[in-house]
Amino acid sequence: MSRRSLRARITLLATGLAAGVSIVLMWLAWTLVGDAVAAVPQLPPGTPVQVDGVEVDASALTAHLQQYARDKLLLAGSIAFCCVIVATAILAWTFTSRVLRPLREITGTARRLSVESLGERIGDVDARGELAELAHTFDAMLDRLQAAFEAQRHFVANASHELRTPLSVIRTELDVTLSDPHADLTELRRMGVVVRDATERAGQLVGSLLLLARTDGAGLAVNERADLAAVVATAWRAVRGEADQHGIRAEFRCAPAPVRGDPALLERIAGNLLENAVRHNTERGWIEVLTEVRSGWSTLRVRSSGALVDPAIVNELFEPFRRAGVARTARTGAGLGLSIVRAAVEAHGGRVTAEPVVGGGLSVTVRLPTVP
Repeated sequence: MSRRSLRARITLLATGLAAGVSIVLMWLAWTLVGDAVAAVPQLPPGTPVQVDGVEVDASALTAHLQQYARDKLLLAGSIAFCCVIVATAILAWTFTSRVLRPLREITGTARRLSVESLGERIGDVDARGELAELAHTFDAMLDRLQAAFEAQRHFVANASHELRTPLSVIRTELDVTLSDPHADLTELRRMGVVVRDATERAGQLVGSLLLLARTDGAGLAVNERADLAAVVATAWRAVRGEADQHGIRAEFRCAPAPVRGDPALLERIAGNLLENAVRHNTERGWIEVLTEVRSGWSTLRVRSSGALVDPAIVNELFEPFRRAGVARTARTGAGLGLSIVRAAVEAHGGRVTAEPVVGGGLSVTVRLPTVP
């Protein structure tokens, strides 16, 4: 039987151990009986002795007693051996069933689970020790899986909505223009501009999704020494023109803040924070950027003016497709900036927090492990 159940294997193991111990005990009893009979006092030869109704010469008394005692021992021991084996098998089979009942519940729950029934849990089991710990661990794993599947569903739904918007714009513009037999060059150029902007937004969204997929839960492909102050300087050059157009005043207090990591991801962290600070700012607003080393952490803090942010929804800003606490309503951006920041920071072993600025705006702080 190549695929015995755990219950049967435990029963066979317990029965085998009981049989082995019983055989050893019988052998010891056999030896002790023989030694005890051999110590019987010797009588003069020729003296008749009656043993169990049979007269035996005194010279053969010891051998006769040994044989008689061992026969009795073998008979009683065989009966006891069979009783012990049967009792052990019955008890092992019965108690093993009770002990393994929680394990069968865990197995049954695992078999019934699917993506649609991840809400089912084992709960409290009628057991203690390792099986109860296994049940609790299994439930905790199901909680994490359910949260991951729900987050995936939410992410896919939001991503589909975001991608549908530019595609709908493109299709509408094409249908309207193609249905107009009198469309002139100006109308065609206007359509081309709208289609280009929509495709550009779709391309940015796809690029952001790919970057988020590469950083979220993944390790670092490159691990080099870098300075957050230099990273901020590089990232600011990319958005400085847009900031100047809106009259945004920027103040930098960038002390050396050495870290180790992927330079491209570090630049993306600083770039996304500065882009958000510029694009979600007010006309003629302000931005404050700070880099420093404190308590073993290299810190990057970006504060900016802007609209009022509810403190209750600040943590939601790091979820995909959230913009200032409003889901999928902004005209610009993909709503993945802070999600990418969080994924990249966690990939570097750091943490990121945000808090609203009094009077309007947002402050985002990134802390990464510093290096000597």
